Amino acid sequence: MLRRKPTRLELKLDDIEEFESVRKELESRRKQRDEAEAAAGGEEAAAIGALGTEHRSREQLIHERIGYKPQPKAGGRAAHFGTFEF
Repeated sequence: MLRRKPTRLELKLDDIEEFESVRKELESRRKQRDEAEAAAGGEEAAAIGALGTEHRSREQLIHERIGYKPQPKAGGRAAHFGTFEF
């Protein structure tokens, strides 16, 4: 196998400026989102208070963020074993 010399990467002033602008834009978006969540958090606090534990509220926030909507499972043995009866 042939070896080649390492490629040299140069950091230019334009690259640094672009990085800084993108970073500031992301920080501003994050700040706006956090402020919006804080405002909505007051409204959700009443609903979360009815549920009780903080663990549940964290779980709900994760489910909302990823778009997961759990469906209740059908109860009984038939749900586990199909149509077989014992």
